[in-house]
Formats: sequence, C-alpha cells, structure tokens
Amino acid sequence: MASEGGDRTEAPTPRRRQEARQRGQVARSTDLSAAIVLLGTMLALRWFAPTILQTLYEMMTQHLSGQASGGSTHIDVMTVLAGLGMTLLTATGPLLLGVMMLGALSNFLQVGFLASTESMAPDLNKLNPIAGFSRLLSTRTLVQLAMNLIKLVLVSSVAWVACRNRMSQIMLALDVGGWQQLLILARVVYDVGLELAIVLLLIGLTDYAWQRWKLEKDLRMTKEEVKEEMRRMEGDPIVKQRRRKMQFVAIMQQIRKNVPKADVVVTNPTEYAVAIQYDSKQMAAPKVTAKGQDYLAQKIREVAMVHGVPIVERREIAQALYKTVDVGQEIPERLYQAIAEILAYVYELTGKAPKRTAAA
Repeated sequence: MASEGGDRTEAPTPRRRQEARQRGQVARSTDLSAAIVLLGTMLALRWFAPTILQTLYEMMTQHLSGQASGGSTHIDVMTVLAGLGMTLLTATGPLLLGVMMLGALSNFLQVGFLASTESMAPDLNKLNPIAGFSRLLSTRTLVQLAMNLIKLVLVSSVAWVACRNRMSQIMLALDVGGWQQLLILARVVYDVGLELAIVLLLIGLTDYAWQRWKLEKDLRMTKEEVKEEMRRMEGDPIVKQRRRKMQFVAIMQQIRKNVPKADVVVTNPTEYAVAIQYDSKQMAAPKVTAKGQDYLAQKIREVAMVHGVPIVERREIAQALYKTVDVGQEIPERLYQAIAEILAYVYELTGKAPKRTAAA
C-alpha cells in the first residue's frame, strides 16, 4: 500500500546518506564484531598460550619453592599480590592489547571513522511507555527476536555437537590429573571455541549483510523527497528562474541606458558586442559601458542602430574586450592602439573630429 508521502522507490541521495551517518545511522553488526574478536582471540591463543602457561608455571614454582625452603615466616601480602599482578600483566598484556585492537578494527572496517554524539543525546520519547510498548510489538522487533532465537539455537547446537564429538577427550581428562588434565581440557576448549568462532563469523557476515540491506531500505526516498533534496542542494528552480529574470532585466536596463551614450559598438560580428565610450575630459582611457553575447549582443546592436551609434566589426578586438574587460572598467593598455584607431575612424565618420584633407 502506498504511504502518505508515496512509495519509497528511489535510492537515497549522497546528502541523505551523509546526514544519516552524522546521526550515527550506519550498518553495523555487533555479532560480526564479536565473532571477529572471538576468532582473533582463539588464533592469538595458539601463539601466546605456551608463553602464558610457561610464565604461570614459573610463577607458581617460584612461589611454592620459596615457601618450601623455610624462609622468613613474615609474608607481605600486598607485595606478593603486586608481583603476581605484574607477572600476569606481562604474560597476558600482548594478548589483551591485541584483542582490544581487533575489536576497534572490526568496528572500523564496518563503519569507518565515525564520531557522532546525536545518538547519545537524551530523547524524552524513549521514556514514553506507550511508544515503548509499540516498539516492542513492531515488526522489526519481532523479526530481530526471531533472528536472535535462531542464532541461539544454531550456536547451542554447534556447541553441543562439538562437545559430544570430544566426549572421549573430556572423559580422559577426568581420569588423569595435574598438568595433563589441564592441557587436555584446554585443547578441548580451544577446538570448541574455534568452531564456534567460525560459526559466529558466518552468522555475523549474514547479519552485517542484512543490516546493510535494512539501512538501504530505511534510507530509500519517495520521488517527492528526491525532488525536495535536489531543490535543497541546487536551489529552487522557480527561485533560480526568477533570479535569472531579474538579472536579465537589470542587464537590459543597463544596455538601454549606456549604449546610446557610447561612441562605438565593436562586434564579432554577431557573437559578441561591446559598447565603448570615451570622454577625454573625464576619462583617462576609453571605458566599456555595455557588453553581451549572442542574444544580448543582438540587443546591443539594435539599441545602437536606433540611436545612431556606429557599429564597427573587429572580431579579435570584440572578443578580447568581452573576455577581459568588465562593464565600467577602462580598456587595458595593450588595446589602446587598436581602440584609438577605431575611435579615430568613428570620429572621422561622424564628424566629431576634423576630417583629414587630401593634402594631409
């Protein structure tokens, strides 16, 4: 059934994705993070366990041998505990540090670097019991509950099968004693933990894929939302059209005002048109009073013809003036000679300057 705002059939825009990310709305699977940490811990134990066990063995041997030697009966409990703590920290420190780094890496691989405080902001709606009850009975919550039950059953089944297949080793560990029992049980726990870690990794990857699909579905937009987003990013087309119209009106007013005062209009002949005015008493150099391209160039020529302003075709000069000189600015020094020749021609043509005699 179509929602009130329409069906969400459109892919989310980059801006919507960015805003969701800033709110902390990203695809992340806690199951995948836990599985990576567990699998990494089990593999790390394969390398660090012998060192840890050797350190613990030496610590216990040293402590027991010290008591058996009949030394001082005064024992500083705090000193002994501090020594034991430092020994344990030295032995297990690299393993614990590796596990912490692996946990951070598992989250970074899923969401990248993300620092968002919006999810931590207090939300009074979460305290509403009616809203909370509605969330408990929502389809998403029921689906999540069903998935968690499936995960629990799957992990429990794998653990039960793994333990059943190693029942002979467990029974053997009960018959032997000392370090042999500890080694056998440690091996069983390691094998079972490794199998569970692999199963949890597969579950985590599946959960992460589902989280990405769910996020993509939640971020989908209606056609109207996409249009609104485009208006926010690029501006309202109606406003942009109105702004362009106002700019065009202002330019046309400038053309109608300044072109009749110009001494000459230099053209390309149809692509560009530049109006030039020069007053030796008020200006240090000729000035561009209006310019235009294509349609505006045509309007400049029309106004010039109506008011009798001479139009001179100089392709390179018109193009150079249009591209390098703004309206109201004086022409650059490198164009003085060319513009002087044009003005001299116009003054002679219109009678504003003395005409040359034949003798001249």
